[in-house]
Amino acid sequence: MKTYIVIGGSRGIGLSLVNLLLENNNKVINISRNKPDLSHDNLTHHSANVLKDELPEVASCDGLVYCPGSINLKPVARLKLDEFREDYEINVIGAVKAIQAYLPRLKSGQNPSIVLFSTVAVKLGMPFHASVAAAKAGVEGLTKSLGAELAPTVRVNAIAPTVTDTDLASKLLRNDKMMENITERHPLKKFLKPDEVANMAAFLLSENASSLSGQIFEMDCGIVSFKI
Repeated sequence: MKTYIVIGGSRGIGLSLVNLLLENNNKVINISRNKPDLSHDNLTHHSANVLKDELPEVASCDGLVYCPGSINLKPVARLKLDEFREDYEINVIGAVKAIQAYLPRLKSGQNPSIVLFSTVAVKLGMPFHASVAAAKAGVEGLTKSLGAELAPTVRVNAIAPTVTDTDLASKLLRNDKMMENITERHPLKKFLKPDEVANMAAFLLSENASSLSGQIFEMDCGIVSFKI
């Protein structure tokens, strides 16, 4: 039985991942502002704001997944500098804080792994994504740098999903017409479900991914260009 820390596991992809890890007989320590709507003997919850609060100490850790993110879509002329800072804080600084807090435990874990989250917008150059794409580009740089620095002890990878049906993306999927438009813009004629992304995260945590580090795994449903 392994122990995984999931930061932001109260909803969306994080909650799907918590459920999946528990189903596979792992211990999960969830850290989020809100308690997830589930109960399990192997689940421990700590209420905390990753940017403002001290992170709880843990006795052991075999993997760390940092789920918090943002989708702040505006023309660049309407984006305030503070919005760029806020997106960078939640996506990059929060991840760094978590990694620094739990790295000593990870280094003594079983095949330890860190999983972060980017977005396909970094690669594709999507309009109105300047702030979130800039922040997630920082996540990708962090992933590649730490993948080299922490090898061979700790693996570090990131997942870059396209639109995923979560609360965070609710504005993009708020009616049938918008869902149809999003679906049609993907060659596979779909957008992602949280469970699909959670399965990729669980794979990257597992022994089956023991040769993968410093990589960005795009889950893009086949898109090569994207316009809103």
